[in-house]
Amino acid sequence: MATILLIYQSKTGNTAAMAEAVEAGIRREGVEVIRKNIEEASVDDLPAADGIIIGAPTYFAATTAEVKRFLDDSIKYFKKLQGKVGAAFASCGDLGGGGETAILEILRAFLVHGMIVPGHVSGGHFGPVSVGRPSQDRLDVCQAFGARVARLVKTLAEK
Repeated sequence: MATILLIYQSKTGNTAAMAEAVEAGIRREGVEVIRKNIEEASVDDLPAADGIIIGAPTYFAATTAEVKRFLDDSIKYFKKLQGKVGAAFASCGDLGGGGETAILEILRAFLVHGMIVPGHVSGGHFGPVSVGRPSQDRLDVCQAFGARVARLVKTLAEK
C-alpha cells in the first residue's frame, strides 16, 4: 500500500489544523498516512515513504529553524528520495506574510532530492496557505490538496 509521511510543526494550532485536513484527504483516497509533529519525526522516516508532505508555520517569510534543520539533515538520504512525491503547505500571520516563500523553501529541498513536486491550479499554486486560523474554505482546500497528492502517490506507486 502506498504511504505518505506527513510532517508538520505548529506552535499555535493553525498548521496542526491544516495537517489534520490534509490527512483526511489522503485517507479519503485510501492511502496510508503517517502524521508526525516535527519533534517526533526523524529523517530516517523518509526512505520508507512513497510521498512526503511537510507543513510549517512561517517566520520571517521562511520556514522555521526546526523544519530547515530537518531538511538540511535529509542530505543523509541524498539520491535516495529521487522519484518520491513531495508537497508542502504553510500557515502565516498576515496576507503577504511569507507563506508561499516558506512552501518554496521546502519544495526547493525536495527538488534537490530529485522528488516529484506537483503544482496546483487552485487553492494555492505551490500548496495551501492559511492566514491565521484556517477557515472552513482553507480546510477544504487542504483536504483536496491531500487527496490530490495521494492520487499521484498511488499512481506512481503502482508503476
